[in-house]
Amino acid sequence: MAAARVLRGGCCCHRRLLSSAAGSRPTAERGERQDSAGLGFSPPAHSRNDWIGPPDKHSNLRPVIFYVPPEESPLERRLREARQEAQAFDQRFWARHNRAFRQEKEEFIYSRLKAKGLEMRDETGQKATLNAEEMADFYKDFLSKNFRKHMQYNR
Repeated sequence: MAAARVLRGGCCCHRRLLSSAAGSRPTAERGERQDSAGLGFSPPAHSRNDWIGPPDKHSNLRPVIFYVPPEESPLERRLREARQEAQAFDQRFWARHNRAFRQEKEEFIYSRLKAKGLEMRDETGQKATLNAEEMADFYKDFLSKNFRKHMQYNR
């Protein structure tokens, strides 16, 4: 496995990227890369490694652009495609999970503040918050409610 390398570009079109070794998307031809449109980064055409990008704002997972070697065997292709399917599954799961978490957290805070007779923002315009013990109730309830989803995800 190749050692990770860091690329630090000096302009806005080059983001900090890490590379590792491996494959690409099923739609890519041998010796090419998958389409990186929408990911916010693109590895150089001459690279022969997978590229790991910045965290996705919804899932917090770092997307991978897989390299397809010119002489990729059928077994290597199956492995690469399995990795891509796993990455897509993880992306969908964590994006949905994090969206639900943020929404339920806001609803929890709103309901607790409302019960105390407080608004979402204080008199200075600052967002009102709850203390750690109150938030611990939310975190415990959220984890308990989503226990089966996490068990299914980890199976």
